[in-house]
Amino acid sequence: MPGMDRVLVTGAAGFVGSAVARAALRQGYAVRVLVRASSPRRNLDGLDAEVAEGDMRDQPAVERALDGVRYLLHVAADYRLWAPEPAQIARNNLDGTQAVMRAALARRVERVVVTSSVATLRVEPSTLAATEDQPLQPEEAIGAYKRSKVLSERLVERMVAEEGLPAVIVNPSTPVGARDVRPTPTGRIIVEAASGRMPAFVQTGLNVVDVEDVAQGHLLALVRGRTGERYILGGDNLMLRDLLGEIAGFAGRSAPRLRLPVAPLVPLAHAAEALARWRGREPFLTVDGLKMSRNRMFFSSDKARTELGYRPGPHTAGVQAALEWFGREGYLR
Repeated sequence: MPGMDRVLVTGAAGFVGSAVARAALRQGYAVRVLVRASSPRRNLDGLDAEVAEGDMRDQPAVERALDGVRYLLHVAADYRLWAPEPAQIARNNLDGTQAVMRAALARRVERVVVTSSVATLRVEPSTLAATEDQPLQPEEAIGAYKRSKVLSERLVERMVAEEGLPAVIVNPSTPVGARDVRPTPTGRIIVEAASGRMPAFVQTGLNVVDVEDVAQGHLLALVRGRTGERYILGGDNLMLRDLLGEIAGFAGRSAPRLRLPVAPLVPLAHAAEALARWRGREPFLTVDGLKMSRNRMFFSSDKARTELGYRPGPHTAGVQAALEWFGREGYLR
């Protein structure tokens, strides 16, 4: 409960982690953040939190950061849909989760909230809105990121069942909002669309949520979540076409009208990835991203609403906050 109970937030230099740390401070928790020495500190500006340096894969460093901590919010993750070495994503996410959970057990943390993703859930063409009852198997997951999150989630579940890890899992959908520094893949879509560089779209859907609602959902899970359960923290289901239209409207641009089939884009994605390996920069168009777009990635947050009291607002608040922040920080050209 709040009232100077100390929480450790991993990944607070990132997009979702920063929102979670700020939400915890607003609710009266004493916040400590775990940040790599090499991580940019931009999202920590103005944050009244104690900083502990360390890598999430370094269990002794995490244990030191957990000294005197009652609760752990493990938000840190390698959120890339593409990397020159895909195995690096798996190592970062799986090894990091294992080290952090081992440290939590060693320090007898009272409660752990693990940030997973809706990427661990099965979405099929016939699915209206996927739920927590449809987990993916690792071999079903598309790409290194999704596989790493599935494996990490299964690891946490085993540790809950076999070692008494006091963990709750949350599965954010597609958060949008301010402080998307890198930016995330969805943040890049917002930047490109607002800058007039997305004249076309593929026929897919996604679930979009304000990052502030996701952060609040983490704290609700900390207090009300059932150990070993997972909770989708989503917002509104909408077609990509409609999201791009909203972004264009907010940015004073015309909405894209050209719908493209996925198949002809696959060779372009391969070419973009080849160029990215040469340039050392993540491509905007990826093969795995196109594979995922074949299904509408719609999700239901009914379980979180019922059990946690999760009440997300309209996703448009997050889209507008993202556009204002990207504009202020010089991302939009």
